[in-house]
Amino acid sequence: MKLDSKIPEGPLAEKWTKHKFNLKLVNPANKRKYDVIVVGTGLAGASAAASLGELGYNVKAFCFQDSPRRAHSIAAQGGINAAKNYQNDGDSIHRLFYDTIKGGDYRAREGNVYRLAQCSVSIIDQCVAQGVPFAREYGGLLANRSFGGAQVSRTFYARGQTGQQLLLGAYSALNRQIANGKVKMYNRTEMLDVVLVDGKARGIVTRDLVTGKIESHSAHAVLLCTGGYGNVFYLSTNAKGSNVTAAWRAHKKGALFGNPCYTQIHPTCIPVSGDHQSKLTLMSESLRNDGRVWVPKTAKPGLKAKDAASIPESERDYFLERKYPSFGNLVPRDVASRNAKNMCDEGRGVGSGLAVFLDFADAIKRDGRKTIEAKYGNLFDMYAQITGDNPYEMPMMIYPAVHYTMGGLWVDYNLMTSVPGLYALGEANFSDHGANRLGASALMQGLADGYFVIPYTIGDYLAGLPYEKISTDRPEFKEAEQKASGMVNQLLSIKGKKTVDEFHRELGLIMWNYCGMSRTAEGLKTAKTKIQAVKAEFWKNVNVLGSGNELNQELEKAWRVADFIELGELMVDDALNRSESCGGHFREESQTPDGEALRKDDEFAYVAAWQYMGDNQAEVLHKEPLVFENVKLTQRSYK
Repeated sequence: MKLDSKIPEGPLAEKWTKHKFNLKLVNPANKRKYDVIVVGTGLAGASAAASLGELGYNVKAFCFQDSPRRAHSIAAQGGINAAKNYQNDGDSIHRLFYDTIKGGDYRAREGNVYRLAQCSVSIIDQCVAQGVPFAREYGGLLANRSFGGAQVSRTFYARGQTGQQLLLGAYSALNRQIANGKVKMYNRTEMLDVVLVDGKARGIVTRDLVTGKIESHSAHAVLLCTGGYGNVFYLSTNAKGSNVTAAWRAHKKGALFGNPCYTQIHPTCIPVSGDHQSKLTLMSESLRNDGRVWVPKTAKPGLKAKDAASIPESERDYFLERKYPSFGNLVPRDVASRNAKNMCDEGRGVGSGLAVFLDFADAIKRDGRKTIEAKYGNLFDMYAQITGDNPYEMPMMIYPAVHYTMGGLWVDYNLMTSVPGLYALGEANFSDHGANRLGASALMQGLADGYFVIPYTIGDYLAGLPYEKISTDRPEFKEAEQKASGMVNQLLSIKGKKTVDEFHRELGLIMWNYCGMSRTAEGLKTAKTKIQAVKAEFWKNVNVLGSGNELNQELEKAWRVADFIELGELMVDDALNRSESCGGHFREESQTPDGEALRKDDEFAYVAAWQYMGDNQAEVLHKEPLVFENVKLTQRSYK
């Protein structure tokens, strides 16, 4: 299989403009003849559905939540990047492009990333026009703050609720199209399979999560906007409902999976407190603007936050400021995470030993409590409610945790997967972030894909299709429905002795220990053997209560965990194959003399795209070479 990225030729800054002109167009009067399915209604899905409805297409939108407002995009806190240069501090589209390529450790396509930087400027205008209440300076201009991996202030924000406010903007646009009759909304409905007709994606099979009814929906194209798969680790900052099922079922129908082992570890999360936890809580990266990260210079086991003030400055190690003076506490997430882990590995962690301090005492002394409260008040309140500690009076305790996935379905420049007519947007695709996403870029990519990319590129595909609708009575749909029903019945019939959550915890621990921040060839081989054992036991010993003809969340979890188990094995295969360190993926066998990640550009400057070959069969690796014509591949340095 040859991978064609469809990156346009010509100068980097002109690629997208020329490409848009060369794309085929659909006559406005003909757009009403085409049906488009959008799965997922977070920022990517809601913006895509609203935009395509506005253009005149007939859209069916699906979400498993009770409302699109419940999509996990709502949880994003810190901000959204855009190269507006409002601060007049040297920002530009090219600088945002370069920071993103470098932040991703040179493992992303130049063309995609530059387009993202270009679109970022329009996203802010779009959202302001929708009424998104971005923070503003005293004079009324939009405010900006700094984020990791950049030396300019380009992050727009709405306190610590940026994702929520942006989603409300997209949701309002979506509701307008629902009211106009251009978008039909299906809530509490989960996609279980993609249906191919003559090799093209022509619909999906879904299950009504309230009644259990399995049914088919046809369309001329299918857009997957279903987020990432961080919950493969069980404990992550993702909502518990976040899953890989839609993407994984598409993968089994022929869509290649790109860079599955690329997982983002976020440095500022509330540490694990015990086995009772089902998820972790993110504390926004924006806190690193004013918070200083430190540990004691000598081990002080069990040191509590309330006792931190008694540690004199001379006995504190502000390790990020010490090691990376140019960026300090605003190094990229992967660098901050790895260094926090190293401090704890040395025995200098605080609290349980798996935590470091994020201290605001200097900022409060410098700017006053009211200023800090205005910037981060809701984040401080959330931390206090969860931990019982008051961050105004003592430092936060933080530790890295799984947050975002850079891997996802492989897509070309038009956001189409390797299956014609099947697109992947936002975190569901692999395309823009390389081996490490810079903070405040997830919201940027989701909205760029939905508002400004797919409305152009989908027309190029649809213009070549006949208007005729596909009947869901075709055998391809009936076969997919039977397969989905069969899996439901199989899961319900096992009646074993272990709960779904027990298997999920077991899988997550394997993934975190062997395929997390630090990896070795030996450990990854061990992980593969362990995951295969978990899979074998799952299909013999899982206990799913209830029936398939009712609201049954245990059943929902079961098929999602079954997919996570298979995905976990592929992630391990991908990590084992990539014997370099890049981004947050530290192979202990590949490091510089001072312990930094060491890439192997001569061997691994490619996108790893994996092809499903059948149940219990080894997947086939296809490589898309990454060509760098505008940036020089260098060892990343934030010192």
